[in-house]
Amino acid sequence: MPNNLSKIEQVELREAWGVEPEFTHWLSHEENLDALGEELGLELSLLKTEADVGDFNVDILAEEGGTGAKVIIENQLEVTNHDHLGKLITYASGHDAAYVIWIFKQVREEHRQAIDWLNEHTNDDVNFFGVKLELWRIADSAPAPKFDVVSRPNAWAKTVKKQSTNKEPSLLKLRQLEFWTQLCEYAKTRKLDIRLRSPRPQHWMNISIGSSEAHVAFTINTRELRIGCELYIRKNRPLFDWLYQQKDNIENELGAKLKWIKATKATRILETTSGFDITTIDENFTQYFDWLLDRAVAFKKTFAPKIKEFQKTV
Repeated sequence: MPNNLSKIEQVELREAWGVEPEFTHWLSHEENLDALGEELGLELSLLKTEADVGDFNVDILAEEGGTGAKVIIENQLEVTNHDHLGKLITYASGHDAAYVIWIFKQVREEHRQAIDWLNEHTNDDVNFFGVKLELWRIADSAPAPKFDVVSRPNAWAKTVKKQSTNKEPSLLKLRQLEFWTQLCEYAKTRKLDIRLRSPRPQHWMNISIGSSEAHVAFTINTRELRIGCELYIRKNRPLFDWLYQQKDNIENELGAKLKWIKATKATRILETTSGFDITTIDENFTQYFDWLLDRAVAFKKTFAPKIKEFQKTV
């Protein structure tokens, strides 16, 4: 072994955070929520720490940037216990959460099974994650956190279950999930500067561009046989209007004619391509994967700096 190599050693969590509120404060910072979200395939934006649920307080109440769905995060710097499992369910109910995240030092097998059971026996509107937290360092370096997702929702299994209990056919949902899954695998070979979300059985997939004001989204339109890439702006009409004033310059920069769609709750800036039939998933979809990924990179390059510029004006 070369003399200049060091060993990696694990660090006790309490060395970095003496008590759990210290960890909650650390995790609430944007860059740390981003790191957690990257592991989970979610875009996490802080709403509040120590959010009230009756006589109790959830460690972190957040929002999923793409959908606005509520996210609760409960932290435990020890081995999991029944008390925290009960709190998770209470908090999820109190905030009508779509995502429930339990972070711990170590999970008991019965609690891991409980998380899996909850994922298997709830619909796809509620999702439970079990996340093991570790600290590692090399020689005398500062310890680095590592999130290890030990339990997560199984979107495919939930879709199959829904198909067997719902009168409406869900073959389309399975096709959507398969398409997004293949896209994510293909994206890894491109090594682009974009972060895709975890595949889900739905007609869209969100991509963060580093702002809670807006995100890029891929969409599938099965009626018109089109796929699209769009900037989705939720609850910020002034941002949309400000961008619309630069419509010609933006379209020239992107090299495309865009659809500027106004709505009450959300506004969208959309580019589409036709000839896409999701009912025939095969290797020919590579051209559509490339189109989506290339447009996502272009949208991020164009819109991310403009959104930052807009934020300086308000």
